[in-house]
Amino acid sequence: MPEEDPALPPDPALLNRQPKWFKKAFYGVIVVSAFFILALLIAPMMVRQRKIDEQTEQVSNARQIGLALFEFEAEHGTYPSDATAALVTNANPDHGFDLSGRSSNILFRQLFAAHLTQSEAMFYAKVKNSIKPDGDIRLGKALNKGEVGFAYISGLSSKEDPITPIVLAPMIPGTTKFDPEPFGGKAVVIFTDNTVRSYKIEKDGRIYDKGIDLLSSKHPVWKGKKPDIRYPE
Repeated sequence: MPEEDPALPPDPALLNRQPKWFKKAFYGVIVVSAFFILALLIAPMMVRQRKIDEQTEQVSNARQIGLALFEFEAEHGTYPSDATAALVTNANPDHGFDLSGRSSNILFRQLFAAHLTQSEAMFYAKVKNSIKPDGDIRLGKALNKGEVGFAYISGLSSKEDPITPIVLAPMIPGTTKFDPEPFGGKAVVIFTDNTVRSYKIEKDGRIYDKGIDLLSSKHPVWKGKKPDIRYPE
C-alpha cells in the first residue's frame, strides 16, 4: 500500500477499501472537528455580544433611575440623601421602610417610601455579587443585599454642574475605581442633568473626563471636595 502524503486529503479510493466502521468513524471525526472549530470561533463573539446586551440593559435601568430621582427632587428639593430621609417620612409617615444606613440600597429605598416607584428591576446591574431583584417590596424586603448594582453619590441636586455623576456602575466597593469585567470594559454613569453615558474604563480602573479622573476631588465638578460615594450592599 503506497504511503499517504499527510499534506494531501485522503484518497477516496483508499477510503472505499476500508471497512464500513472505519469510514463512519473517519467522517464522524471530521464532523466533530468542524463543530469544535466553529465553537472556538463563535464563543468569543457570543461573550462580546452578551456583555453588550448587559451594558444596554444597565443603560436602560440607569435612565429609569434618573427619571425617579428627578421626580424625587421635584417633591423634596434635592436628590435622596441622609437629610431627605426625614422629609420623606414626614410626607409619608406610614411608609414603614428602613431608611437608616449608608448604602446606595438605603438611599434608593427612599424612592419607594416616597411612592415614586414600585419596581426593583431598574436598580439591578449585573456586577459582582449581584442578584436579580425578586420584585418583593414588602416591608423589610425592598432592595435587599445584592439587589442593587449601582453606586450612588449623595448630597447632589440638578443644580450641580450638568456633568456631575450621581449614579455609577460597575464600581469596586470602597474605591473610586471600576470593575472592567461586567460590561466589556465600560462604565455606565448617570449625571445630575439625567443624561446617561458610557465611559471606557482605563487600565488603572478609573474613568476620565478631559484627562482628569471623574471621581477625583481635583475634577472641577467637585470644587475640591471628595464625592460622598455610597456603594451597594
